[in-house]
Amino acid sequence: MQTMITESGQTELKPETLNRLKMGLRGPVFVPGDAAYEQSRTVWNGMIDRRPAAVARCLGVADVLACVRFGREQDLLLCIKGGGHNIAGLATADGALMLDMSLMRGVWVDAQREIAHAQPGCLLGDVDRETQLHGLAAVLGIVSQTGIAGLTLGGGYGYLTRRWGWTADNVVGMDVVTADGRLVRASDDENADLFWGLRGGGGNFGVVTGIDYQLYPVGPEIVGGIVAWPFADAPKVLELYRTLAAAAPPELTLVALLRPAPPAPWLPKEQHGQLIVVILACYSGRPEEGEQAVAPIKSFGSPIGDTLVRRPYTQLQSLLDATQPSGRRYYWKSEHLPRIEPALCEKLIDHAAQIPSPHSAVFLFQIEGALNQLDEGTSPVGNRSARYVLNLTSSWEKAEDDGANIAWARNAWQDTKQFSTGGTYINFLTQDEGPERVQAALGGALRRLAQVKATWDPENRFRINHNIAPG
Repeated sequence: MQTMITESGQTELKPETLNRLKMGLRGPVFVPGDAAYEQSRTVWNGMIDRRPAAVARCLGVADVLACVRFGREQDLLLCIKGGGHNIAGLATADGALMLDMSLMRGVWVDAQREIAHAQPGCLLGDVDRETQLHGLAAVLGIVSQTGIAGLTLGGGYGYLTRRWGWTADNVVGMDVVTADGRLVRASDDENADLFWGLRGGGGNFGVVTGIDYQLYPVGPEIVGGIVAWPFADAPKVLELYRTLAAAAPPELTLVALLRPAPPAPWLPKEQHGQLIVVILACYSGRPEEGEQAVAPIKSFGSPIGDTLVRRPYTQLQSLLDATQPSGRRYYWKSEHLPRIEPALCEKLIDHAAQIPSPHSAVFLFQIEGALNQLDEGTSPVGNRSARYVLNLTSSWEKAEDDGANIAWARNAWQDTKQFSTGGTYINFLTQDEGPERVQAALGGALRRLAQVKATWDPENRFRINHNIAPG
């Protein structure tokens, strides 16, 4: 045995084993008791509290290779932390060797080919910052602190999805360290089966050390922001959302939120903490066209706040960051929707009125467009009938409030899942959701994914994920 159990029940590597790991790496290794260990093991969702046996902060691909080989030799559980932003806390595991990628954040942009190569520790904001220097953007998410690797491996969507599809639909290649300790290239031309599985199958097949994204002309200035109304206007505002979204061009993405008003400076102080209804818009085409497209939102009713203006694309990409701080407790329930029905809106308003925390929200996010035009088998993300994402985002501060806040999300989900396509987004599955929810996320792709797993990870070395057993 290369590990030992301490009196507190903590799994630790034996000193001689730990020294072998340290000598094989360029980056540092942290164990319980080291100051940097606590920082590295912590993830975004404060509900997740796990203690790896050791954390290897990788400085390059050679370190990743060494860790995977070491883990295999020592029969150690492996977990991989990119941004650590996953709701289920899949970046960490008790007694595991954690590969912390947070120092691998390089981005290289080939503006002529419109391709960006990004390392696995990159956050969305890292990629946006570099690509926007060239007036280009990758199809990524909507919170700049999210890690690109987890987002992409689970599918990924954001303000550009209506124009170009899931994030995974816009990946042209990946570099991967496999379970048997090899570095391989995955693309349509090399290891095509692995490439297919990586684009939606999660972290089941290896450690991704580089991602090549197709880029598109966007920005650097777009029209985007938020308009808010009192909660009493919710029925009319959601009807506006429903009708505008149904007719919106692909350049326009619309998001509706129902939530208590945050203490934002653009909202009147007397509204802080009061329920509001919000439409968030992003027009990623020409700004002058965007101003016309969002005019019906800005002129509707009597808004209590309006930040829907021309702004840098990078600014819009970080607009929601403050609503998702690291360390808060999070629990989500999510479904894909084929349409927004009036009966659904009524139920969402009812459940929003019962939100127990000032940080929770009901989200409706428009994704209809390019993803619906591709074949279901294009990638494991599938869900090509999805046109909106419903996300019931429960968020609160104290452990003693877990019960009430989890119950709110579950109750709202039970009452609204009748409107679902039957599909869901794998990156939004919480730690307590089982195989039936993985089935809902991956559907008919699961059998083929199990075959890919059997080829590339037959021993299931990579299992700290929404796991797919080798078929």
